[in-house]
Amino acid sequence: MGPLLYGLLLVSVCTFSTGLDFQRELKPLGLSVFERRTERAAKIVKRSLPSSWLAASPNHKIQRRSSDSGESCQQHQGYKPKLDDNTHSFKFDDLSGSVSLAWVGDGTGVILALTTFQVPLFMLRFGQSRLYRSENYGKSFKDVTDLINNTFIRAEFGIAISPDNSGKVILTAEVSGVQEAQIFVSDDSGKSFRRQSLPLNPMMQISYNPETSNVLMALSISNDLWISQDFGSTWKKIHSMVCLMKWGRNSTIFFTASQNGSCSDRGMLDLKRTTDYGHTIKTVASKIYSFGLGGRFLFASVMTGKGTLRAIQVSVDHGESWNEAQLPPVGHEQFYSILAANDDMVFMHVDEPGDTGFGTIYVSDYRGTVYSKSLEHHLYTTTGGDTDFTNVTSLRGVFITSVLAEDNSVQSVVSFDQGGEWVPLQKPANAKCDATAKDPEKCSLHIHAAYSIAMKLNVPVLPLSEPNAVGLILAHGSVGDAISVMRPDVYVSDDGGYTWLKALDGPHHYAILDSGGLLVAVEKSSNDLINQVKFSTDEGQCWSVYNFTNEPIYFTGLASEPGARSMSVSIWGYRDAYLAQYWVSFTIDFRELLTRDCEDKDYVEWLAHSDDISDPNDGCMLGYKETFRRLRKDSVCWNGRDYLITKKPDPCPCTLDDFLCDFGYYRKENSSECVEQPDLKGKVLEFCLQGKEEKLVTTGYRKIPGDKCEGGTMPTRNEIDLRKKCVSDLVDVQLLKSDGHGSRSAVIVTTVIIVMLLSIAAGVLFVKKYVCGGRFLVHRYSVLQQHVEDTATAEMDDPLDSNHTQNGKIVFHDDSDEDMLE
Repeated sequence: MGPLLYGLLLVSVCTFSTGLDFQRELKPLGLSVFERRTERAAKIVKRSLPSSWLAASPNHKIQRRSSDSGESCQQHQGYKPKLDDNTHSFKFDDLSGSVSLAWVGDGTGVILALTTFQVPLFMLRFGQSRLYRSENYGKSFKDVTDLINNTFIRAEFGIAISPDNSGKVILTAEVSGVQEAQIFVSDDSGKSFRRQSLPLNPMMQISYNPETSNVLMALSISNDLWISQDFGSTWKKIHSMVCLMKWGRNSTIFFTASQNGSCSDRGMLDLKRTTDYGHTIKTVASKIYSFGLGGRFLFASVMTGKGTLRAIQVSVDHGESWNEAQLPPVGHEQFYSILAANDDMVFMHVDEPGDTGFGTIYVSDYRGTVYSKSLEHHLYTTTGGDTDFTNVTSLRGVFITSVLAEDNSVQSVVSFDQGGEWVPLQKPANAKCDATAKDPEKCSLHIHAAYSIAMKLNVPVLPLSEPNAVGLILAHGSVGDAISVMRPDVYVSDDGGYTWLKALDGPHHYAILDSGGLLVAVEKSSNDLINQVKFSTDEGQCWSVYNFTNEPIYFTGLASEPGARSMSVSIWGYRDAYLAQYWVSFTIDFRELLTRDCEDKDYVEWLAHSDDISDPNDGCMLGYKETFRRLRKDSVCWNGRDYLITKKPDPCPCTLDDFLCDFGYYRKENSSECVEQPDLKGKVLEFCLQGKEEKLVTTGYRKIPGDKCEGGTMPTRNEIDLRKKCVSDLVDVQLLKSDGHGSRSAVIVTTVIIVMLLSIAAGVLFVKKYVCGGRFLVHRYSVLQQHVEDTATAEMDDPLDSNHTQNGKIVFHDDSDEDMLE
């Protein structure tokens, strides 16, 4: 398991927004997202509804929700003495301004804490670092700074933990003056360290080979790429002028390199590959702007030769062959972003022209080449690169994101079928529509995610889900016509996003423990002084409050072991002492609260995406049903670290809902049928695959990647290979080489003709009439000015917890040229 780093800030800096909206006049887009999708949403309202919310029926699934939440709360009585005996505090005697935490190994209990204090002076930085080590999940720490010779460690690099639970650790020392760069390495979970001089000055944290942690890769500040095959003892330079590098599968390394000595000349880079740690290097693509990896797909954003336009090329064989993705090209002010990718399919965001702040999500076929439109007006800011796109890891096929409506309000939508359809989130039964709702009886839940945090709203953490806590989601949100800038509350879903429960008033930091059997939360107060923690053993229905200290601390972060299997949580903060401040941590072990191990009687079978197990068609999602063994809500017991998710898959007969609309087809609102785009009727659709131009003769459907339905309705799809060569100057360098001038000219002419034909086809398929007008920089969260009382205020606090290093972006983010395709 990889490290989970927390940057815990010592001082809070609050900022406030003027609340001004810079917006342009938008042409009407029809009904709002909520109104257009209400009918479709009504069809899924009953799915996974708790039995107590449904009319009594012998066919309904076994109840998991307690019929009386008060009874569940009673089971927490007498918890205070138990928690008092299992609450451990630790004081750090240094003046450091930040601390980073890293768990070393899975279930080892080893935590390393690196505290850092530094002061910039002219062109140099002076400061100190202290390293602490715990072997009991943070209940106590030992100062082990002497193991690294009291060396100043670079805080921005943090603690590099090997991804294979081998106990390997790397700390990168600060370099000043003419000192040689140094690292400290450990292969025994930080019990001892070895100092190692480097022949390079690293630009970023040293990277482990995900498959062999003895092999390391580093990029120097002079853009040289280095490899070590003996855990940092010796290093070999394998290439110069490298701009970006990534580990691929089977120890393959991909990197972009510049021919003219400058990484700023994006669009003229070469994409190279080595499978033997630099002994042989092959150029697999040219004219690269950026590249990314996702699942089995390799992506390259490539200059098209038409000014500043770029297109996406895709390879599934490590760059040996390429196909052009059937996506709209983007200009210099636009970008592509891979939101999510696995071995089956890709979610790709394509930005709209102009500074609109939104774009379109496309989903791919199994080749990653042919894409279907999934969601329009997807919120994705061009200025900060913030998107609310969230992969719900606790239930298959569920994604939540935000769209920008015609009034510039931000609204949340969810897909339960891997991007096939998007609908509003249901209003929680125990929540009322807020003042933003035009109709007090008709509104939906809207989730705060990365965009809200970027806008400095009072949202301390991102939505949270864990693969081993089936169906569970925790998130901040508001209930109305759009996301509100008012104080958010915490909502919980226990069925993967179908239904929601308002769990806590106001913003909180939260964590999932014991595979979902225990939730903990700390309220975010206005002055950040806290002395209480809240916990729930029934997935957020009932919460108990525990005072872990009599003397409040300034709260900076909530930390628990990655993987959601631990029973311990640490609350970090600081206290004032005369003219100084010092770090303190409180670690609470909840093991003694859950006095017994869970037994068979504590579990029930739960059919995902369903509320009625007697219906043979209910619960089918992406071609099969999944029945999970889940804990009863009113069972107060310990799942344990060895708890494994048990599920029984059952294939379903195919229906039209198991198919996406093929190239040139679309679904009308509230319909499963794919119909031909009116402007394409009777026209031949062509595109290029592996150097050959293909005609598509299709019924308009193609199976959703990863869908496992069997039999039933199976629309056929036929492809006719015209076997006409497609010549392109985009990626295949061999096609650009020729022995004679005549053949070179022929290739150029052929290229121009085919590029023109493809451009016309692409224009017919993808070019829309974009709305023109002035630009706006700030999106409005709701129609607050029209619907909220004049006396209402909207605080926008700078979030203290910096545990959002990727700001909600999934794997790839291209405006930094670090994980995103532009």
